[in-house]
Amino acid sequence: MLNLHAPTTERWLTQVSANLDELLIDHAHCEKKAAGVAMNLLFAYVDEVELVRAMSAIVQEELNHFHLVLDLLERRGIRFRKIPASKYAGRLHALANKQEPMRAVDRLLIASLIEARSCERFGLLRDHLADRELADFFGSLFESEARHHSTYVRLAKLFASEERVASRLEELALEEARIIEPGEDLPRVHS
Repeated sequence: MLNLHAPTTERWLTQVSANLDELLIDHAHCEKKAAGVAMNLLFAYVDEVELVRAMSAIVQEELNHFHLVLDLLERRGIRFRKIPASKYAGRLHALANKQEPMRAVDRLLIASLIEARSCERFGLLRDHLADRELADFFGSLFESEARHHSTYVRLAKLFASEERVASRLEELALEEARIIEPGEDLPRVHS
């Protein structure tokens, strides 16, 4: 369903469980960035009405999630602030083809993999956090992340054949697994 080739390690769950405040701040930044990615795609491919409609809906949903995380931070007395980002998304985006139409395919598939990884990790947090408010919160986002993943994959097929999209998704998913497997020292949604 999520096209991921490597499961999240126990190390990640231990790391973020010990640093929930920082994870929540990073999560807010991730939602903001996800809205920005969708907005950029909307502007880049304005001639594709199906994509424009889907991206505008995702922008709204991601910004709504951003506000939900900000509200959660405020309730918990955690100041939203700038923190160093994970290198994960940058490493994935560096894999994108520079020539259209494959650039569009890659941008959409990379967004799909980021959403898939978020979905997988939100499911882990839902199932493992002792803090029921946070567990329920992450669980409430699980389905939308899965939906965004499938939307991005579907939209990639506007720019290339289903076979080419499936092949490229497989290639990128293998690279995503290679990028995520060693982890990072930062307690991040995608560390």
